[in-house]
Amino acid sequence: MTSFKQKIRTIRYILGSLLILLSGILLIPVSINLFYQEGLTDAFLIPALISLGIGLVSKWGVVEGRLSLTTGMLICSLSWIVISILGALPFYLALDYSYVNSLFEAVSGFTAAGLTVFTGLEELPRSILFWRGLMQWLGGLGFLTFFLVITFKGQAGLFQLFTAEAHKIELSRPVPNIFKTIKILWGIYIFFTLLLIISLYLLGVSFFDSVVHGFTTVATGGFSNYDNSIAYFQEAGYSNYKAIEYVIILFMLLGGMNFVVHYKLLTGQVRELWAGIEMKLFWGFILGGTALVLVSHYSYFPFVWEQLEEVVRKSLFQVVALLTTTGYATESIGSSFFPALAQQFFLILMLIGGCVGSTAGGFKIMRVAILGRLFQREVKKISYPQGAVIPVVVDGGRLANSEVFRVVALFISGMFLLMVGGLITALFSDLPAWNAFSGIFSALGTIGPSYIEVEQLKNLSDIIKINYIIAMLAGRLEILPLFILFNKQAWSR
Repeated sequence: MTSFKQKIRTIRYILGSLLILLSGILLIPVSINLFYQEGLTDAFLIPALISLGIGLVSKWGVVEGRLSLTTGMLICSLSWIVISILGALPFYLALDYSYVNSLFEAVSGFTAAGLTVFTGLEELPRSILFWRGLMQWLGGLGFLTFFLVITFKGQAGLFQLFTAEAHKIELSRPVPNIFKTIKILWGIYIFFTLLLIISLYLLGVSFFDSVVHGFTTVATGGFSNYDNSIAYFQEAGYSNYKAIEYVIILFMLLGGMNFVVHYKLLTGQVRELWAGIEMKLFWGFILGGTALVLVSHYSYFPFVWEQLEEVVRKSLFQVVALLTTTGYATESIGSSFFPALAQQFFLILMLIGGCVGSTAGGFKIMRVAILGRLFQREVKKISYPQGAVIPVVVDGGRLANSEVFRVVALFISGMFLLMVGGLITALFSDLPAWNAFSGIFSALGTIGPSYIEVEQLKNLSDIIKINYIIAMLAGRLEILPLFILFNKQAWSR
């Protein structure tokens, strides 16, 4: 049994270490600022010194204690909140935005949500744009796992922190050793990021844009350096804009897939690309969803053979961007290009999200599969004798009842948050019901685009923005770790 004081000391030690690491990370945009001579050194240096000071004070006089899973979840939730609060300071100090707007952008960055209240992105300082992209890259695979790779000193507590941030259906790992698992996952993540940066650069994208879009694509975050997102490259006259879009589609897919699948693919197990119910559903949603969007489009617009490739590309791009929760756009999801059927389907994709063990947000495809299997089980039970034991089976394995209950609890709590968040948005704004609910869908699913324009979102009440901030944190942490902060037993045991 861990006492309350011991738990607080452990939390102080880990959070202090995280903040010291954050102070070092905040110095990276300083070099970008100096290179472009933007005069914003203080906007990053001051938060770095604050983070360093709080970190040192937090660690003063305490040593790392034993970590339970509950303590790990408390640390996980608190760390995401604290780094967002400090990560917002460069925006607040450098730009003409309120602190709530700055915090909104920071939370959206670290959670890789992609919602933004910033407009005129082309005119923003490059150090600020780089910081937005770097936040998403760090948050994509998990800030805590990055911390574990950088500061690992021993095995104690590693499992608890890793599980707290990456709690999934099953803690699948490429190798038994957790530290080696984290290194493998980050190795794959870095490899994909570098590969995308090089690919974009070879296609004529500037080095700076290649780096930032490399960060935010593999992280499935969706922050772009341009108000028009990926559509900018066509509008700006890039001759290779089609190839740029197809390359981004590929890497959004990679980000939305389970990274354990990537490891197996890189070790020659090609069949893993379509093995298992989750990967089959993943490809099914993409192919079936693209076909549905095409049907929706051509039900309103005449078929023109010369435009077929463009329509297919835009439809595929948006389905992939929403299912993987990257949120990029080559066409606004609220435009007439996507009629009502497609727009309603987009909300479903926002709810589902990507694969377990990916950088994507959302409820996750595997959990949708489990709910489907649970429904099938309940239908079967009607025709079986009373008292018959019929397990929920996924990929040939029997799922423990505790895991089934957790998936159902996550789904119910997610629906509750969607309902409350939508009502709050409607209450404190004059947005139509459709738009109001799409905003909370986007925030909780950590997706980015919604049927609320950026300028509208920017001018919404701070109450709505705080509502979305909480939803983005809940969506990224998958609800349980965030709400365990309000559980008395979690602090006392």
